[in-house]
Amino acid sequence: MNPQQQGGQALVWGMLLAAVASVVLVRYFATGQMVAAKARQLHGLDAAAYSGALVQARALNMLALLNRSQVGHQVAMAHLVTLGTWAFLGGAESRQATTGNPPVYLIAMLFGAGHGSAYAAAKSANGLESLAQTPGKLALAHTEHDRLVHHVLGAVQHDIVNTLPQARYQAMQQVLRRHYHGESSSLEVEHDDWPGSIQLHAGGRHLASFVRNVAGRYDFLSPRNHTARNPWPVQARCPARRHELRRRGQTQLDQTGVWQSIDTQSFHALRSNRWIGCYFREYAMGWGWIPTAREQRTDSPHVENPPDDFSSQDFWRWVQEATDWDIFSGDANPLANSRAVAARPHWRSLGLPDYFDVAEGASAAPMGFSLRLRRAGPEGITITTRSAAETFFARPGERADRSFERANLFHPFWQARLRSSDRALSGAEAP
Repeated sequence: MNPQQQGGQALVWGMLLAAVASVVLVRYFATGQMVAAKARQLHGLDAAAYSGALVQARALNMLALLNRSQVGHQVAMAHLVTLGTWAFLGGAESRQATTGNPPVYLIAMLFGAGHGSAYAAAKSANGLESLAQTPGKLALAHTEHDRLVHHVLGAVQHDIVNTLPQARYQAMQQVLRRHYHGESSSLEVEHDDWPGSIQLHAGGRHLASFVRNVAGRYDFLSPRNHTARNPWPVQARCPARRHELRRRGQTQLDQTGVWQSIDTQSFHALRSNRWIGCYFREYAMGWGWIPTAREQRTDSPHVENPPDDFSSQDFWRWVQEATDWDIFSGDANPLANSRAVAARPHWRSLGLPDYFDVAEGASAAPMGFSLRLRRAGPEGITITTRSAAETFFARPGERADRSFERANLFHPFWQARLRSSDRALSGAEAP
């Protein structure tokens, strides 16, 4: 056999081998393109998921800041109500000191120069109550705080909660558009913890105790109770008892979630007669009571329409006939309370606002969501990728009391992260 006649057969096998190698290289190239497209799609989806979780975390932190602002406005309203009763108290004391009922020198002689000079200084407060009358500056400021609480901050909170899923989705779509240079993508939210994670609470039932605790940190809002007594005996029938100068005042958030404040001061002169023995004859010096709801009542002893003076009837007889006051061992200022009630202004408040907080059953787990993205890959093959992200509550440091703090919407400590344990990647699917 001629060797030269068999040389063409090797060329055929070589060409076949080259063709197979070309096909393999093409398939490897296509596979590489598919892997690269899937990796790019996964990176883009992870970025979108994290961006969505970041939008959600910012929304939760905004809700927390709004809740704190709501509490701050309530404390401001408590200060305004208290300033209002102080203004009424100052105006009333100015009138009483000017007319000498009781005289300034008597207060100074019985209870010391400090009380006397303070009573005399009240003369300069003439007309101060106009600030707290309706519509005075304090009343208008209180109304503006109440409007902000219910009609501005409350509306913003509802908008955040209602529009968060849409805002989050738009943010994720924007990330994908920039990732793919404006090309559209089929993004689907497969699972979402947001519905039911945030709950609206009635402020009057749930927020009152918290607001009281915050207000209790301010000395100006603390009870204002002080009693001064003269040092020497006054009545032979009761030598251990003394004249008293009683300062009473308190600022309260009642059960309906509205503030009220009362401030009074009275001189209680120790008197005695053969019919009832020793008793206290009250001389009201200053008074002021501001409710912020029409149905509010004060728990301080009082009557609705006290007489202007007692020139036609003894004080003790009127008390026995018209009231149930304790003028023997009581420690209140009932006559000053009555004058405060009679002169009360008409402030109005809608009470504590409703607020959003983490639902009871959702406070232990992060709020997550999972995504699925479908895009056309090389050779028309659809690539499907999945990713997940979540927002979680984490304090930046340990609490001062070292107690565990569950997730809440009063501290803006919400953060975002990818949730790799929930990520599931599917393979390529034929169109």
